[in-house]
Amino acid sequence: MRRVLVVLLSGLIVSIGLFPSATSSVLADQPSVAQSKQTEDVPLPTYTPPKKLTPRARVGGGLRGTDGSDPVLVALVPDHVGLTVKKTPVLNWFLSKLTTYPLKFTLIDVRSVMPLHEALIPTPVHAGIQSINLKDWGLALEPEVQYRWYISATRNPNSPSQDIVAGGVIERCEFSTCLVEMEVDLTCDRQSVLRNALRGFWYDAMACVCELIDANPSDQTLRRQRAALLNQIGLSGVAEWDLRSIEAPAR
Repeated sequence: MRRVLVVLLSGLIVSIGLFPSATSSVLADQPSVAQSKQTEDVPLPTYTPPKKLTPRARVGGGLRGTDGSDPVLVALVPDHVGLTVKKTPVLNWFLSKLTTYPLKFTLIDVRSVMPLHEALIPTPVHAGIQSINLKDWGLALEPEVQYRWYISATRNPNSPSQDIVAGGVIERCEFSTCLVEMEVDLTCDRQSVLRNALRGFWYDAMACVCELIDANPSDQTLRRQRAALLNQIGLSGVAEWDLRSIEAPAR
């Protein structure tokens, strides 16, 4: 198991830095939403990163040299440790196209070499933005501990280094500290998306706006809020996809 984990992490290192080209090749040839579709009175969230940043925390999917038939996986996370106040947060990721590759979710406590959790996940029935709810897997985060999480597509079961991998880092803020000092918003509505993004709770803001879009898939305001957050962390390709989906609603 230790050898497999080392090989997997080696594949992750190779994939870092390759994601932008992979994403652009998949998304660049699709038209943007017409300017007339955009309204000027939409309240857009502003994400405020934590004061203490850990750069290069995001791992991008995609491999150099593929013919475009492989999907691109993207973790909807900033390139630093993202914060949550929840013990069982929701993690969001993007799938550029349907795939027959087996998909796996891995959660690693950075204090340990071995994964805290590693298992296959159901194959999505549609492309676009997906969710992993830790509560569904019986997983809970300890406060003030960093966890790495990955979504991987297995291209060759005999060669883990060929996996398509995306992931990020999450840390749970101690509830008393978050509630008193950082004024976390525990509700999920349009205003809580704005407030939690501004206060630096990336995972809670993103999970909430995704939940609201699930309930209101044709709501243009919610789509623009999510796209605004994605643009602010450098995931413009996924943001463009989100704006295009206003014309043909999809998750």
